[in-house]
Amino acid sequence: MNRRFFSRAAIACAFVALVMAISAGVWRYGYVQALNQLSRQGAVDLALASDRLTGQLQRYRELASLTADRPAITRIMAGREGPRGKALLLEIADKTGALDVMVVNAQGRVVEAARSDVGIDLSGAIYVRRAMQGALGWAHGVGEPIDKRTYYYASPVFASTSDVLGAVVVAADIAAIEWDWVGTNPPVFFTDEAGEVFITNRSELVFWQRPVGEAGLAPATGTPPSFKSYILAQHEVWQLGWGPYLPRNALHITRPLPVIGMTGEVLMDVAPARRLAVLQAAAVGALCLAFGALLFVATERRRTLAQANAQLGARVAERTKELEQSNTQLRAEAYEREEAQRALAQAQADLVQAGKLGALGQMSAGISHELNQPLMAIRSFAENGVAFLQRGDQDKAQNNLDRISDMTRRMGRIIKNLRAFARQESEPPVRVDVGAVLSDAIELTDNMVRQAGVEVIFEPPATALFVRGGQVRLGQVFVNLISNAVDAMANSSQKCITIQVVEGEGLMVTFSDTGPGIDVPDKVFEPFYSTKEVGASEGMGLGLSISYGIVQSFGGEIRGFNTDVGAVFTVTLDRWQQEQVA
Repeated sequence: MNRRFFSRAAIACAFVALVMAISAGVWRYGYVQALNQLSRQGAVDLALASDRLTGQLQRYRELASLTADRPAITRIMAGREGPRGKALLLEIADKTGALDVMVVNAQGRVVEAARSDVGIDLSGAIYVRRAMQGALGWAHGVGEPIDKRTYYYASPVFASTSDVLGAVVVAADIAAIEWDWVGTNPPVFFTDEAGEVFITNRSELVFWQRPVGEAGLAPATGTPPSFKSYILAQHEVWQLGWGPYLPRNALHITRPLPVIGMTGEVLMDVAPARRLAVLQAAAVGALCLAFGALLFVATERRRTLAQANAQLGARVAERTKELEQSNTQLRAEAYEREEAQRALAQAQADLVQAGKLGALGQMSAGISHELNQPLMAIRSFAENGVAFLQRGDQDKAQNNLDRISDMTRRMGRIIKNLRAFARQESEPPVRVDVGAVLSDAIELTDNMVRQAGVEVIFEPPATALFVRGGQVRLGQVFVNLISNAVDAMANSSQKCITIQVVEGEGLMVTFSDTGPGIDVPDKVFEPFYSTKEVGASEGMGLGLSISYGIVQSFGGEIRGFNTDVGAVFTVTLDRWQQEQVA
């Protein structure tokens, strides 16, 4: 009994240790994942703060460049502006919020300034030296000529001979720039090449410096506060004791800003990430303990379940045999269903082809006329051309030959459209130009339309509009809709078909006629439904049903409804997207 008790106790202790190890692993994994997310958020916050600072400083950079191009600056350098020069600089500084605007001559001395003294020697300033070389200079610091945290921009002033006459120096007040975002979260600061904090939204960090070769920051004077850092999964975490307005544990993220010669840094509080990792680890530990308890109960019941499992196994074997028989029967039924579907698909394809051939039969007389007329014209032009050549009139002969060429191209286009329309197309949907298909359909039905005295209004799209479909099948739909509209307007006083292409999320083609309309719009797409009188047409009421199936196979939709003028049919198609090619 004791041995069994100690064995169970050892197993329980080992299980608890395993749960603790798993919880620790889950904590570390969750902490790292939370740090990854926090790092992405911090990078975004730092990018926003950096862009805001760069944008604010960019205003003063542009101010320096624009001010240097003003003619008054040259007169100030020459001493011809007098008191008006200082007034001008002061007005510029007041309107732009600049700390000071100074004009420096070629020797580096201030000849006029909005607020500073005249005569200050700035020849040693790096930003002035760079401006004297004809480039835009910039620098930051505290000291002469302004005893504040200042960012300087110096733009060269050129003479008409392209020589540098001097420079315009614009001083930006860093404290004024910080005023809009001091105290906002998270803590952000910008350090220069020496590692000194020059700009920050936490005023207590101003002028703190980074120890050489070490992480963290320390005040310029006094005892450095507590600081530690460690690396976890390529993330640098700082443990700080820098005051109540800075996090105790923070993720440190940096971003170089060569445009202003500084490095942006942000401290993201990791306390929420730690809490989340602890909650995840606690949840996993609780689940593991609950699972262990259930496993213990299951073990005790294992003997009882063994007998039940044996009985269940026998029943399962019997049921398996029945299922095998059912599966055999289902496979046979599935095979019969597949054969029926293949037969139905073949019948539908044959029906579509029959519809096209029927439409070709209706158009055959007009097509024969379309081909016979150019043939007769070609013969006449050829005989006239021979006569003109015999007379030596080459211009008129050339004109007849050009007309013969136009006639042959027209006949070729008609024959090409007929061959494409009669072809049986079974390929999957591809990229099709709606405007080209509409133009071919209108050309195929041109003779029928002209004989019926119908006016077709259609303005082709300015650019190619591609949809999912088939060149031949989509052309059959359009030919059928035009033919039906012509037949419907047989007794109308005004005969007009308007075809429009409407762009939207999809692409919609509308066919509007001036006929009597549709008797029962809900049944117009049913097979063998026709509004034509018996004997009036050879149609069997399958054209719109076939068109309905074709458009649905492209993933589109076809609808018919009445208006005050006549009937309208709309064909909505899916646009061709480049991703469909992939």
